Amino acid sequence: MKIAFIGFGNVGAPLADHLQRVGHEVLLATNNPNSDSVTKALALNSALKVMEPRSAVSTADIVFLATPYEANAAALEVVAEEIKGKVIVDCTNPVGPNLSHGLNNVRSGAEEVQSLAPYSFVVKAFTIYGYENFQNNSYPTYNVKPVMMFCGDDDPSKQKVSSLISQLEWEPLDVGGLPQALHLEHMTLLWVRMVRVNGASPNMVWAALKR
Repeated sequence: MKIAFIGFGNVGAPLADHLQRVGHEVLLATNNPNSDSVTKALALNSALKVMEPRSAVSTADIVFLATPYEANAAALEVVAEEIKGKVIVDCTNPVGPNLSHGLNNVRSGAEEVQSLAPYSFVVKAFTIYGYENFQNNSYPTYNVKPVMMFCGDDDPSKQKVSSLISQLEWEPLDVGGLPQALHLEHMTLLWVRMVRVNGASPNMVWAALKR
């Protein structure tokens, strides 16, 4: 599968690295192949391919959006035509002052992404944690996998994303339609507050236990 990344910083770069290592062709969408973010991503994995954004998105089967949230609109505008009909994995989180929800809890960031790309299929995934757990999600002393919650309105798109989640050794958990992204964004804020503010270990994940 061809996977394009729009944004490949602390979250996007390790995801791009791991997805390439499990057999996917991963494209870094950028107009600046000499940027620091490209250099750092290629240092993780030299097999990642650098490509102009429109070309990367037009050839990709799935597009990961992993920019800072405030950059989403501009990034998506560049590939407005090419992204039509594509699955967009929204890894972004709107964050406001004092770690509040950046859209005042009225609407999720993922729903805003869907409005920016109305002919695409947005799936919220690869949030709820900090970047440390995208670098390494192995917890070998436990007999359960860490859970990765995701949501979206299009079932075939969610199935594709669920498969990627499984391939990366997470336990996929479909939590419903795209409005559920608001709650996933709050889970991210909860994790960030616990770790960045209150000093909990970043090596901390959620699990889904079923009787």
